[in-house]
Amino acid sequence: MKFKYFKRSEFDCKCCEKNLILDDFIEMLDIAREISGVPYVINSGYRCKEHNKAVGGVENSSHLKGIAADIAVKNEFCRMRILEGVIKAGFKRIGIGKSFIHVDIDKSKGNSVWLY
Repeated sequence: MKFKYFKRSEFDCKCCEKNLILDDFIEMLDIAREISGVPYVINSGYRCKEHNKAVGGVENSSHLKGIAADIAVKNEFCRMRILEGVIKAGFKRIGIGKSFIHVDIDKSKGNSVWLY
């Protein structure tokens, strides 16, 4: 499948290059990116168990399921635009950090917005 703003390889695990990211997830991010009007740099997409443990991810991380990504945030303007895009695109699980925004579509977890 081809996406407007992303390549599948952007979501590869950083240690082994494995990639089980779901196309539906990338399609939602494509919509969010279109709405935001600012580039999305993916810090973390799919993670294998080893990499998830190495970066301090929780055992039930949505990254392990291929339905999560961390988007780099370079300034306040981009943070606001990215948040606007992911909310309007339908993301219901959003984590806000100082230098990144986490989004996932994990239906086994409740809708939530949180701070890191």
